[in-house]
Amino acid sequence: MEVGGIFLSLVLILLFARVFSEAVAWLKIPPVMGEMLAGIVLGPSLLGWVELNEVIQVLAEIGLILLLFDVGLDTDISKLAEHGYKASIVAVGGFVAPFFLGFACSYWLFGMPLLLSMFIGGTLTATSIGVTVRVLRDLKRHCSHEAQVVLGAAVLDDIFGVVLLALLYEFSVSGGISISNISKVIIFVAIFMMLAPIVAKVMAETIGRYDHQSKIQGLLPTTVITLVLFFAWLAHAVGAPALLGGFAAGLAMSRRFFLPFGAALRAEGDFVLRIGGSMRPIIQLFTPIFFVVVGLSLNLQAVDWGSPVILMMALVFILVAMVSKLVGAFFIQESVHFRWAVGLAMIPRAEVGLIFAELGRISGVFDNDIYAVMIITIAATTVLPPFMLKWFYARFGHHLPNDESGNKHTDG
Repeated sequence: MEVGGIFLSLVLILLFARVFSEAVAWLKIPPVMGEMLAGIVLGPSLLGWVELNEVIQVLAEIGLILLLFDVGLDTDISKLAEHGYKASIVAVGGFVAPFFLGFACSYWLFGMPLLLSMFIGGTLTATSIGVTVRVLRDLKRHCSHEAQVVLGAAVLDDIFGVVLLALLYEFSVSGGISISNISKVIIFVAIFMMLAPIVAKVMAETIGRYDHQSKIQGLLPTTVITLVLFFAWLAHAVGAPALLGGFAAGLAMSRRFFLPFGAALRAEGDFVLRIGGSMRPIIQLFTPIFFVVVGLSLNLQAVDWGSPVILMMALVFILVAMVSKLVGAFFIQESVHFRWAVGLAMIPRAEVGLIFAELGRISGVFDNDIYAVMIITIAATTVLPPFMLKWFYARFGHHLPNDESGNKHTDG
C-alpha cells in the first residue's frame, strides 16, 4: 500500500473513532463501542473505505499493548486486600462460571472443536471495570461498599484473564493442549512477574536521576514506552502474547501494587503518577486504532444471517455471559440487593472482551461467523449493563448501605 493511502486510512480511523465515540458517549454508551462501530462503518461491513494492512495492524497491536499497560498501571491490589474474601469469591465465581458455561455450550450444544470452545469460554470471562466505574461514578456510588468489592474482584479478574490469554495463545500456536504447554506458560508468567519489578526499579531510578538533567523534553514517556515495548518483545520471544509484557510493565510500575510488584516504587508515588500522566495521551492515541481495527476485521456482509444457528449462538452466549457473571456475587454473605448490585456491575465486557475476541481472530481460531457472534455478545454485554445498573439503583438503591465516605445514595 502506498504511503499516501496509509496516511489517509489513519486520518479516517482517528477521525471516525473520535466522532463515533463522542456520539455514543452522549447516549451514555461506553465510548469503546463507538470506536468499534467506526471500524464496522469504515470496513467491508459497510463503506469499505479502509482496508487492513500490515502498518495499521502493527499500530493496532501497539495500541493493545499500551492498553494492557494502562490496565496494569491502574491495578490496585489494595482494593483486593481491603475486601479480599468477598472480592475473591466474586472474582473466582465470575471467572469460572462464564468459562465453563461458555465452553459447555460451545462444545456440547453447538459441537465446536475443543480449542474454539475454550476461546469462546475465555472471551466470556472478561470484565471491563472501566465501564462499571463510570456508571457508578455517575450514580455517586463509586465509593460504596459494593463498588469496593467489585474493584477488588476486577483486580483478580484482570490477572486471571491475562494468564488465560497466555494459555490460549500457547495452545493456538502449538496446535494442541498439553500439560507441558500449561506448565510452560504458568512458569513463564511467574518468573516474568517476579523479574518485572526489578527491571522497573532500575528503570525508575535511572529515569528519575536523569529526568531533571535532560536538556530536551520527553524523557519520561520515551523511556517508559521503551520499557513497555521491551517487555512486549520479551514476552513474544518466549512464546507468550506480547500483550502480557505490556500488562506486566504496567503492573510493575503500579505504585499501589503490594509485594513484590510495587515494593520498588512504593516511595516513588509522585513519580509513578507522572508516568501515568505522561503516558495517557500516547495511550489515548493508539488504543482507538486497536478498537477500530476490531470493527475493520469484521465483515458483517459475509455472515449468514439467515442461519438459525448463528442467531441462536448469539442469543445463548449473551444469556450465558450475563447470567454467569451473577454467580460469584450470590455466594457472598450480603443482602439480596447488594449481591444483585455486585453481579450486575461485573457483567460489562467492553475492551477486555474485545482483546480476547481479537486474539482468537488473529490466531485463526475464530472464523468470520464466530467472530461476529463474539462481537455481538460483547457489544450487548457492554451496552445493556449500564442501563440495567441505572434502573436497578433508581428502583432499589435505597436498600443499599451508605457509601464508605458516609454519603447517602443519590439517584442518578
